[in-house]
Amino acid sequence: MDILRLKALLGAGCFSLALIGSVHAGGFSRGTADTDILFEDGNFNMRTSVTYVAPTRKYSVNGLNPNLIGQNYSDSYAVPSAAVKFKLTDNLSCAGTYTESYGASATWSAPSGTLQKLKENFTIYEGAVTCGVKFDLSKGRIWLLGGVYHEDVDYNLVAVGGLLDVNLKESDIGWRAGIAYEIPEIALRTQLMYRSGVSIDASGTANAVSPPFPKPTAPATGDTQFPQSLEFKAQTGVAPGWLVYGSVKWTDWSVTKQLNLHIPQEGVENGNDYFWRDGWTLTGGVGHKFNDQISGTVFASWDRGVSTGWDLTGDSYTLGTGVSMKDKMGGELRLGVAAIYLASVSETQYAPILNRTVQGDWGYAFSGGYSIKW
Repeated sequence: MDILRLKALLGAGCFSLALIGSVHAGGFSRGTADTDILFEDGNFNMRTSVTYVAPTRKYSVNGLNPNLIGQNYSDSYAVPSAAVKFKLTDNLSCAGTYTESYGASATWSAPSGTLQKLKENFTIYEGAVTCGVKFDLSKGRIWLLGGVYHEDVDYNLVAVGGLLDVNLKESDIGWRAGIAYEIPEIALRTQLMYRSGVSIDASGTANAVSPPFPKPTAPATGDTQFPQSLEFKAQTGVAPGWLVYGSVKWTDWSVTKQLNLHIPQEGVENGNDYFWRDGWTLTGGVGHKFNDQISGTVFASWDRGVSTGWDLTGDSYTLGTGVSMKDKMGGELRLGVAAIYLASVSETQYAPILNRTVQGDWGYAFSGGYSIKW
């Protein structure tokens, strides 16, 4: 196997490890569908991983709830990822992917905000099918990519000091499309991928308690807009056993203005105000193949905070490293770790007593995964 081919084998592992940098990006971003498995050699490929993230968010200013100052309210979470690729013909491959595309979770030790929240969380899990058609050129080859995804939305809220419990669900369908060009012999690949946005109109129930007796379960609904995104990724070999890579991602978070909650029987017409700006995420890294079994990478990413003064979603900076180890059975184990700095950010759009500030603080992430091909 020649040196150039060794560089090509390094590429996929670096990008999959560098995804650690995007699991706590702006807005509600978490996982990304592992469509890069389409480019890997083999008739059947399978790749799974999980990334555990422990962010730290502490109020430094909270006029309405000063007893919450200094307490971390941001919950830890785990983002799964799974992908299976089938090579249908020499020029056509399809992949099934699964991940948690969006999510957020917070727990307060005392009632927080005007709705007196104690816990709020939601998850959006995405299952998708994406196919790629390959066309050989005089030098390199071009791919046309496209597919559909299905999302399951689950929203939970405990508020009014624990007297209100809301559970909403929703399902949505969207699509993605892209184009890529690669020269495998030198590990060169550029890719542009678009993912559509969706409108969420969730429905469910609200259980309210009015001491000393509970009230009957009431219908509840919630609605918001989730963004489209466009990502450009590139990688290339630069020396024997060395590879550089990077990505730029734009996410249309400016469409997410409010999360509206409606419980007519309880007189609740409330929600969260965001009025975000668009998000930008930049990632860059270097990979090195030490020998036929072990490769490593270091990477850094920056995500521009989307807050415009209505909430507390600021800039984040990630620095990470990872290692890829091949075994004798044809599989590959990938491990990564990253440190995440979450910058200080303040609300400015409310009355002075209601505006809050969170201090800058550190979080961390661990990732582990395994892949195999035939």
